[in-house]
Amino acid sequence: MTSYRELLRRDEVRSISRRYFISNGFDGTLTSIGIGVGAYLSGVPDGLTVFKIGLGAAVGLGTSGVWSVWEIERAEKRAEIARIERAMLTNLQETDVQQRQESARKINAAASGVGPLIGIVLPLLPFLAVGASLSLFLATVASVLVGVLVLFVFGAYLGTISKQNWVVAGIRMGAAGLVVAFLNLFLPG
Repeated sequence: MTSYRELLRRDEVRSISRRYFISNGFDGTLTSIGIGVGAYLSGVPDGLTVFKIGLGAAVGLGTSGVWSVWEIERAEKRAEIARIERAMLTNLQETDVQQRQESARKINAAASGVGPLIGIVLPLLPFLAVGASLSLFLATVASVLVGVLVLFVFGAYLGTISKQNWVVAGIRMGAAGLVVAFLNLFLPG
């Protein structure tokens, strides 16, 4: 049986997991920025409430990430196994090929669920300092900045693996956080 460590050395497993992690982390970070700015503009009275709301979103997006990828990869892996079985004229149930597919599916689903957790929780951490060292306004600004930084790191990483200018790639991703914060200024709150 192939170990998870061995599977993570495979480009196709890393590539799919990376896509799910970054995509869902991106969604989580933008959601977090929207929650923080929206909560401030709506008059939520304290940082802990904002953080708890964010945790609810993290649970929702994390569960969505795991569940949807579990089902998506289940269908894709089964279709791939069926194609291989037709080509080889053999049943691959209970073989190393089938077990690798199952293990890869678990890795993909986990990456998909962890991405939004990181993307939501990190930017909302400044709200835990409200009252102790930050005002709600400063926590909101800090939250947006942390979110933009998280997005920048996602973009820089993608730029690095695709041999692009990592700074430009990071700025492109980080800009999305500023756009979300800006758009929230014009929403009713």
